[in-house]
Amino acid sequence: MVENHIYERESDSIVLQSEHDFNRARNKAILSEIQHFMDTDKDRLLSFNDVKDILKPKNQVYMGMRVVPVKMIVGSEGRYRDFNKYFLPKAEYLRTRWQKVDQAHIKDIILPPIQLYEIGGAYFVRDGNHRVSVARIQGVEHIDAEVISLSSEVDIIPSMTVDELRMALIETEKKTFYEQTNFLELTGDDKLDFTEPGRYDVVYNHILVHKYYKNQDLSEEISFFDALVSWYRNVYSPIISIIRDEWITLNFPGNSPSDLYVWIVKHWDFLKKKNGVHFTILDAARDFSRRYGNHKGWFFRFIAAKLKILGTKPKGMGKGRL
Repeated sequence: MVENHIYERESDSIVLQSEHDFNRARNKAILSEIQHFMDTDKDRLLSFNDVKDILKPKNQVYMGMRVVPVKMIVGSEGRYRDFNKYFLPKAEYLRTRWQKVDQAHIKDIILPPIQLYEIGGAYFVRDGNHRVSVARIQGVEHIDAEVISLSSEVDIIPSMTVDELRMALIETEKKTFYEQTNFLELTGDDKLDFTEPGRYDVVYNHILVHKYYKNQDLSEEISFFDALVSWYRNVYSPIISIIRDEWITLNFPGNSPSDLYVWIVKHWDFLKKKNGVHFTILDAARDFSRRYGNHKGWFFRFIAAKLKILGTKPKGMGKGRL
């Protein structure tokens, strides 16, 4: 009877401790949400599928069992809405399962290894989200895991948001494009900037198409680098000049002139195929801006752009979007 009583007391104590641990985790999650209410992405756990859509890994390899740093587990495949950036539980309905896992930790019961994806040096949970959450709140530094590794050109920093990851990929693509094509040396232009991944490949294909058509009229084939210079002078730069002269960027806040170049060329091709008549690139640019641009607040964006050029700023004009 005495042993049963002691066991019951220990069991009650473990339950109470797990309740306390969950409450502590929830309070931390609430505090983190309050601290990041102006930038909720900083508190959001990464979705593995979102990351995979951005990075587009070309292959994966089964790595087997690994000992993984808990701090490098930055996202989840299916439960990214249930936990915050630090794997703290975001909802009360997680309590029962969470406390059972915590009780196992308190009693030193060895649970099966979690299952993870690794990409860019960071890890994403396939199975075992509650175990990771408990490990974080209990200060566990390493955890056993079965790992599948996916290829990536970009390293993922634990604090990264989805937008920061996207920008890191764009910077990597730009660096690769500039190095492989000698773009800066040939054009002197370091402003070929995009706001979405994959567009340097589009530009590369544009240069190849330009090279093909240039070679139709020549007895000796020109090099890729000569074609790049010709494309830049005779295709890209004139379109960028139209975009700037027509103030088209004002109708597409947050996008670069290079973004608009890609879209306008695509729209130009669409118009020629659809209508079967001659359209100039100026016609295509104006039509694209009219159809798809955000014309609301155009006048104020125009004034702001003019003032930026002049190096002045009107009183009372804040930093928010016009």
